[in-house]
Amino acid sequence: MMKKHTHNEADLFIYNFNLDKRVPSDHPLRTVLKAVDFDFIYDEVAHLYGTTGNPSVPPAIILKLMFLLFYYDVPSERELMRLLPLRLEWLWFLGYGIDSPVPDHSVLSKARARWGEEAFKKFFSHIITQCARSGLIGGETVFADSSLVRANASKASIIDRRLEKYAQKKYRMFERRLDEPIEEKPLVSTTDPDASVTKKGNGAQSQVCYAEHRAVDPKAGIITATLTTPGSVNEAHLLTELLDEHHTYTGCKAEAAVADSKYGTTENFLTLHDRGVRAHLPNLSELQKGSNRRKGIFDISEFIYDEASDTYTCPAGKQLHRKKHKRKRKADEYSARKKVCAACALRDQCTRSSGPRTIKRHHRQRELDQMLRISHSAWAKRDIRRRKHIIEGSFADAANNHGFKRSRWRGLARATIQNLLIATVQNIRKLIKYGVPPAGEAQEVGEHVRKEHSIDPAMPYQITRVISFCIHLLWRRQPLFLN
Repeated sequence: MMKKHTHNEADLFIYNFNLDKRVPSDHPLRTVLKAVDFDFIYDEVAHLYGTTGNPSVPPAIILKLMFLLFYYDVPSERELMRLLPLRLEWLWFLGYGIDSPVPDHSVLSKARARWGEEAFKKFFSHIITQCARSGLIGGETVFADSSLVRANASKASIIDRRLEKYAQKKYRMFERRLDEPIEEKPLVSTTDPDASVTKKGNGAQSQVCYAEHRAVDPKAGIITATLTTPGSVNEAHLLTELLDEHHTYTGCKAEAAVADSKYGTTENFLTLHDRGVRAHLPNLSELQKGSNRRKGIFDISEFIYDEASDTYTCPAGKQLHRKKHKRKRKADEYSARKKVCAACALRDQCTRSSGPRTIKRHHRQRELDQMLRISHSAWAKRDIRRRKHIIEGSFADAANNHGFKRSRWRGLARATIQNLLIATVQNIRKLIKYGVPPAGEAQEVGEHVRKEHSIDPAMPYQITRVISFCIHLLWRRQPLFLN
């Protein structure tokens, strides 16, 4: 016999309701609550609260709400508060009862303004420390990259500051200022002036953007450093700052830095040399070979340098002597005599200039060549191949699951807070994925993660060079030992 359901208003009022039994035992939020101590925030922000007045929403609750906002990629804080009474697992996670009053959404924005960036950096650092204790961070190798994040501003908000400035001046004053140098960044968004108007790639449209710079440890994909800048900031200039952040948060000094060709500048190679860090970076100048005006002419590698005479020998056998000193570039310029170069039979293959071919040599060329040899090693090439999977995978995960590609809030400080929270949530997901080991088992968990992710063994760099050399000889079918 079929039974029909009848609406009973008495069922709407249930006493002795146990919210804990309504949350599955394998729910991810149970693991998060076990892994993360949100109560640490009380000590970090205690000095920002007074001793009188109405009691505030507990800081730990605010931090949990911000975690839920990005963990579940809720579109807005208003939506988060609207959904909160409907999600039993969220109420349980916050320690609320089914009838507990829900805070107003403005509590979160007020807390961000009061706490500032520092509190969220502490949260980020707190999770990295827990990941390190669980054996999820190797610390020896750092993968670095950046990604553009669209600001919360439309292209219609972009103005030209030069026109706005000059429109306020009289005609004669305007004429006098025509000779002044143009500002480096004349375009600005009136909605979010901290962001910059940026275009990435040929044919792409300009957008109002921030840039998120990251360092990722390859052992389990833990984000160990994050920096937020306007989108126009050159990512190559922030490599050393990322290494410093990595060292600060993990306590480990990086032994190798891996990044794409945009980081492969002379300054970065020499800076890494001074810090004792191996440069697993493609050389930017080598990738530009054969392009634009260099197409079809002899490469600089075909000019042989003789240290004893301090001269270069060109492919035609002529000598190039040091002629000029470039102080800003920290380099010397070498060239042959103008008459000799003009009469050379290989001139069309050597230069497009009306004058002689010039070669620039950096003052620290010996150290630079040493780092370039390291960047060409088999070990470096392996890391460069892994870069796309590790660092770009981290950005893709943030974009697909946590709303990374567009800023929710305006201003550099708020954009920094958003990126810190997203990176922290991603690290927490890694932490709960591999479990929180009891005391004494962290090393075993770290070994498990190392094997699963094909972690670089702790092998000295000299040994890897010997192995790479032997593999190269075997591939060429050459004998290892010659009589």
